Amino acid sequence: MASSSDDDFVILICSNPNPIAAEPPQEEIHISTTDILSWDLPTILSYPTVKVHACRNRLIEKSSYFQGLLRGSFSESCLDSTPIQWNLEIFVHVLKCIYGCPLHFTSKNFVPLFEMWAMTSKVFGNVPYNLLLSCLDHPYLTVDSEMHLSDALLVWLNANSKQLENFSRTGEHCHGIFRHVRIGLLPLWFAAGKRNSCYFSKVFEESIDLIFRLVDAPPITSMNVLEHADLHHLKIRLTEYSKKVNLSGCPQITLATLLLSVLPVSYSMDPTLRKSIKQLLIGLERHERDQSPIPQGLLPMLSFEAVQEIDISKCPRLHLEAFITCISKSFPSLRTLKAAYLLNFKTTALHQLVHRCPLLREVDLTMDISPLIPAQVSVGSSSLAITPPLSNKSLSVGNDPADVISLKKSGMSLPNITKLTLEGRSDICDLDLQYISKFCSSLHELNIQGCISVTDVGISNLLGKCMKLHSIVVCDTSFGVNSVLSLCSGVTNHGSFPVAHLGRKHKSLAFSLQKLHMGGCKGVDETSFRELLSQTQTLTSLCLRDTHLNDEILHCFSGSSLKMLDVSNTMVSGAALAQIVHGNPGLKHLRARGCRNMLQQETNTSEGEFSSLYKCKELYFELGKKCKLEEVALGWGFSCFSFEALQPAIKSLKSITVGLGGSLGEDVLQRLSATCPMLESLILHFQVISDTVVTNMMSLRNLRVLALCYCLGDISMLSFNFSTPNLRKLRLERVTPWLTNNDLIILTQTCANLVELSLLGCKLLGSDSQQIISHGWPGLTSIHLEECGKVTENGISSLLDCTALEDLLLHHNGPGIQKNFIFYAASKLPMLRKLSLDLCDASEGDFDIPDYDDKCLVSTVKIARCKPRRCNFSLPAHRRPVHEETLVLVRNSKNLYRTVVKERL
Repeated sequence: MASSSDDDFVILICSNPNPIAAEPPQEEIHISTTDILSWDLPTILSYPTVKVHACRNRLIEKSSYFQGLLRGSFSESCLDSTPIQWNLEIFVHVLKCIYGCPLHFTSKNFVPLFEMWAMTSKVFGNVPYNLLLSCLDHPYLTVDSEMHLSDALLVWLNANSKQLENFSRTGEHCHGIFRHVRIGLLPLWFAAGKRNSCYFSKVFEESIDLIFRLVDAPPITSMNVLEHADLHHLKIRLTEYSKKVNLSGCPQITLATLLLSVLPVSYSMDPTLRKSIKQLLIGLERHERDQSPIPQGLLPMLSFEAVQEIDISKCPRLHLEAFITCISKSFPSLRTLKAAYLLNFKTTALHQLVHRCPLLREVDLTMDISPLIPAQVSVGSSSLAITPPLSNKSLSVGNDPADVISLKKSGMSLPNITKLTLEGRSDICDLDLQYISKFCSSLHELNIQGCISVTDVGISNLLGKCMKLHSIVVCDTSFGVNSVLSLCSGVTNHGSFPVAHLGRKHKSLAFSLQKLHMGGCKGVDETSFRELLSQTQTLTSLCLRDTHLNDEILHCFSGSSLKMLDVSNTMVSGAALAQIVHGNPGLKHLRARGCRNMLQQETNTSEGEFSSLYKCKELYFELGKKCKLEEVALGWGFSCFSFEALQPAIKSLKSITVGLGGSLGEDVLQRLSATCPMLESLILHFQVISDTVVTNMMSLRNLRVLALCYCLGDISMLSFNFSTPNLRKLRLERVTPWLTNNDLIILTQTCANLVELSLLGCKLLGSDSQQIISHGWPGLTSIHLEECGKVTENGISSLLDCTALEDLLLHHNGPGIQKNFIFYAASKLPMLRKLSLDLCDASEGDFDIPDYDDKCLVSTVKIARCKPRRCNFSLPAHRRPVHEETLVLVRNSKNLYRTVVKERL
């Protein structure tokens, strides 16, 4: 047991997304356990971030959690500070308990404190079976998601395998334990992935069957599926202690599900009351979607005031306007709404949301980013394929400058959204930004990455009015000179808000930015770029990838707080980066892949090559001396010598990417698992590898992502004969041409828990590989197969048994794909969002383009077209096709666009 001497300290950093004070005096507070007896809890909880100076040894002695975190194999064990992902109030109570202070239990903190114990205790598997059943029957059982409850039960079952065998021998069944899971509310990807469960595959098969019966039923009659049965498995588990409701990935969720969960029990038991709900739902569907969908006082909805977060991402069948009305009544304390990947979430719904939920602080409406980024593609032609009828209620809120004043006079509080994520929303335009700037002026964090329909002027107007912003993500947009001027100007357009009230009379918005991501924004000229970087001195996260960044511009940055820097695919050199690293010792994430000037030679000296090499090494010496890295992505100039210099900085490395121009050598790659034992992601491009190298990689116990792309060397199936249960994503591109169906079977056994699979150039695979993939990895959400033999020569059959697929790419795998495949795939795969095909694989030479259903999640379809390669010396039979163009169909909440581009996307 370590001593409790106070000479070894660690700083524990805990974030508080919902501080007591609406306007905290500062962003963070520093406290120490040396004066823990005098801690003022209300004051501490009023700050967004709390940093606690604590004795490392004391924490290790008194807590198994901190023993594993600070002494074990976690990367945090060698750091001077570490983030703690706990509820702040509970965290403070636990610290006081560790330091001998009395622990005061209340009705609010008892359940969270108990759940902290239950989730981390090693004796959870020793809980008696009958006691576990009693807990599952308790009306106050609180879980965020039925998936979490299932996971916990699987942990218990794995720890009690012998008891299961005894039950089996005596004729008893332990399946009853899973009857307490509401299988109708499991995420589809989770249920699909558990179909290979040793003991309970039948339970998850039942779940999938129920999910698809609900998905296939019209929303208004979704209850008809269980018309004469108990609706228990369709009721969301809500108690007075529920704080989060996670329904993400459940395509079966409808308004009926939500209503059943927030109405008194009698409504689900009484056939007459069930009928009244059904009639209401029919009426809702007949209403226009933008009208008030639930008449006031019609149903006695229950209120769950403790609920602060709801996640309905990937739930396309929800009637959103009615959903918003429902949550405003039943969840009055809602602060966070996540509704990612929902095409039917229009900006009119956002307008309704922020006014009906006055305590709402965070909204996430993320979508897949369109492949049609203007700076990245060459458009041949573009047209509007479908124009849906316009709503009679527009979002023209910007025409009346008195909107804000009239709201104040009416007694209604202004929306207080502090974090808004609109990533990938190609339907967002300048008018929407005008609305956001007017009614969400308290924004702290804004993400409009990939919003390709907004202009530089629209972005600049928003930035000129939202003067509390400290986090801006504008990658792949038209962010340009006007926007930079808004950030850097000390005099801005505040609308009806006085400058003095905002406290920014002399400082620009850029001065207080903590996060600026402007990757891919090529509309910023050098002068503006210099001015912007010279003012952003407090940044902790900076993304400048794919911009016109060079050394002269980068030298203008004088900040010293960077934790993340991305300069990928820019013109910066190693010497300029070394200067930045020297001034930012807290750097943890560095991405500089694709920077050719890392090896730029000095042409004005006879020793130019040596000088260039020295300056490149200077970067790695600085990194090794100053930083504790968690992520690196490097290419040109990254060598075995660079790696040796980096070693002091990469003991806790979690992710490494080596790209074109980098060469680590086989010896370094063989030692990678010993040098960086905490690696979770390993991505190698154009490296020399061998069986020994890959075997060592597979031995990394935390490895979740492995990508070997265009690597050289002789590897065999022996490399993959080791079990890697934690591996989730596997990419093998041009490295395993020998892979056969039998090899694929072995791969399904050694990498049993994959959710993403990408194979390129595996030319020996046959059509039977479809069944091998779907049977071995039923929970796959992404499949990319390109130039993989005869996989699709006989059409698509069992591949779609991976029912939770979200992303499917099939190129040059055999001309057997039926003409109506796009419609067929969308109807069979309720989670499918992205589909990429090649006309070379079409059995009839073309694919039908279907009309899209509102309940469909598909947002992007890409169809590549090839042409024969012209060669004077080749016979026509030996001509290989080469890419000619790609037809891209992109759908958002408003339109479907049909665009032809030259690139192969």
